[in-house]
Amino acid sequence: MRKIKIPDTMTVAVLNSYSGADALSIEQRPVPTPGRNEVLVKVAYAPINPSDLATLTGYYGFKNPTPIVPGGEGAGEVVSAGPGVMARYFLGKKVACTGWGKGGGVWSEYVVKSVKGGVLTLNKSLSLEQGAMSIINPLTACAFIDISKKGGHKAILLTTAASSLGQKVNRLGRNEGIQIVNVVRRDAQVDLLKAQGADIVLNSNEAGFDQQLHDACHQTNTRLAFDAVAGPLTNQLLKAMPQNSKVTVFSALSRQAVQASPDLLIFENKMIDNFWLGPWISKQNLLKTMMLWKRAQKQIPNHLKSEIRKIYPIQEVKEAIRDYTSQMTGGKVLLRLS
Repeated sequence: MRKIKIPDTMTVAVLNSYSGADALSIEQRPVPTPGRNEVLVKVAYAPINPSDLATLTGYYGFKNPTPIVPGGEGAGEVVSAGPGVMARYFLGKKVACTGWGKGGGVWSEYVVKSVKGGVLTLNKSLSLEQGAMSIINPLTACAFIDISKKGGHKAILLTTAASSLGQKVNRLGRNEGIQIVNVVRRDAQVDLLKAQGADIVLNSNEAGFDQQLHDACHQTNTRLAFDAVAGPLTNQLLKAMPQNSKVTVFSALSRQAVQASPDLLIFENKMIDNFWLGPWISKQNLLKTMMLWKRAQKQIPNHLKSEIRKIYPIQEVKEAIRDYTSQMTGGKVLLRLS
């Protein structure tokens, strides 16, 4: 393994208050030193995800006192290892790293991560660009399909279906023989998904949407929905599906509380539950987790691939966020850290 010179300082994006992208600043900080069972990752790329936007405004599950370093996932190379056999195993390897737990967010040139869940090795054939986007959306898509199959569902309902995650769920679902009833907000998104092979795509802003959704859910016997919007839409999904159905809320892009009619919950035995990737993975045994990761890695070149629209240097993080926010279905925006 080649010896990599590690500098004394690094470039970091810092969120100074939970008031959005304008509260970000670029700073120089000391490069941290890994402790036992920890590694130092030289981060190459990190994507901007909806969860990152929520973090910037204090709407995500983690809300530590500011200043913080944001960034939910990324990829790079392990350039230094602390004491411990597992830490030494990762030395020199390409890895995907999480933005939670030890070390915090990954919008940083270097980051220390625990080998116990903070880093995952990448296939040698996988680029660091794709590796940077290999945790949150690919594993969530795999989880949705796994949950659907375990519940015996042949069809599922999906909101924000034209998002990067939604497109992955569609490709993976078709490959697994699961019908997807897609809900989007614009005609252009209808056209996008249909061009990719989706056959049921409904625009929630179109007149007659409620009846169209009801008909699609009853014709396909769809009793499970994955909802990223919350607010009034959750109740529309519940109302549209047959009795004994369930809506799983995994985000709240509407920034509104979930709405549900008591009549649907009581008299039609409909339910609402939740999904959050980190806790879901923590409930799986180690073998299941490793199999899930291995399967996702194999699928990234095809069904779970992310299209990249533009790459910005970390110094232009504010512009990158504005660009991504203006067009969230046109491919991912990456930050280049080093």
